[in-house]
Amino acid sequence: MMDTTIIIEKSVIIFVVFAITMLMAMYSTWAERKVAAWLQDRIGPNRAGPLGLLQPLADGLKLFAKEEFEPNTPNKFLFVVGPAIAMSTALMTSAVIPWGDKLHLFGRDILLQATDINVAVLYIFAVVSVGVYGIMIGGWASNNKFSLIGAIRAASQMISYEVAMGLSIIALLMMTGTLSLREISAQQAGMNWNVFYQPLSFLIFLICAFAETNRTPFDLAECETELIGGYHTEYSSMKMGFYLFAEYANMFISSTILAVLFFGGYNYPGMSWAVENWGVNIANVLGIVALFIKICGFIFFYMWVRWTIPRFRYDQLMHLGWRILIPLSIVNIMITGIVILRHEIIAYLGF
Repeated sequence: MMDTTIIIEKSVIIFVVFAITMLMAMYSTWAERKVAAWLQDRIGPNRAGPLGLLQPLADGLKLFAKEEFEPNTPNKFLFVVGPAIAMSTALMTSAVIPWGDKLHLFGRDILLQATDINVAVLYIFAVVSVGVYGIMIGGWASNNKFSLIGAIRAASQMISYEVAMGLSIIALLMMTGTLSLREISAQQAGMNWNVFYQPLSFLIFLICAFAETNRTPFDLAECETELIGGYHTEYSSMKMGFYLFAEYANMFISSTILAVLFFGGYNYPGMSWAVENWGVNIANVLGIVALFIKICGFIFFYMWVRWTIPRFRYDQLMHLGWRILIPLSIVNIMITGIVILRHEIIAYLGF
């Protein structure tokens, strides 16, 4: 009976997380246009529904209704698999994210997390590294030189910046002593946020997150002026929609990971007071709200940067990744190790 209850509970959480991820990805397209319009002194979407709120539904209906066509390629199976891999990996990363502490419902505590594994950070990096195959397979199977160039750019960019991203997170893991996102969140109770202890690690991780999601100024993989759309040039209908949705889903998930690793996740000042005075459920619902406020702040920053900074040249992109971010990450690891060792020596000597 208990096993059935746990299965139902986890199934509901997975479904809700999946739905929220898709909803955030869908309305990020609306927010992108509104933020661009605000920065450029325009109105933005305002026809489909009040304030244009039904515009994402109209765009989705348009993609569903579009004619499906395929290029003359001998790799039709891989042509379909490419966007499927991109979309699947974008959604899989949300499984280990703690969206809140716990809710006390039906006489039991329910963790607001699909699964709590002690190597959650490694899981995220593993899934993210698979996402590049979706882009590479789609670009190669399109039988189009522009698609292939875009896919090669995307693959080299993502592989290069994954190195710096992984090295930047090592310093944080040395400090926290765990790979579990739930434990990392719990250690940041109140305002004890990791960004205050690892600002360089946060900055490097943030820059690499832009590169991993192919967002401006790292959108060389799909730059319209050079590659007419890059790796998804030959795609139409919902295959094209999967690639576009995967980008916005990755932006949402990367914003969530940034909030969890460096900005306390679901923690907020006065949370312990709220638990004592308002109860666990209300305090943790407020924690979910706090997490989504942080996430929306990062998503806005993604959009703000897109309409502010021009695109890098390819040589500048590689120079930044290999000759600046990776050495900085290594220096940060060394500094963190020295500081930790100093604290341990002081504690051992009893100073």
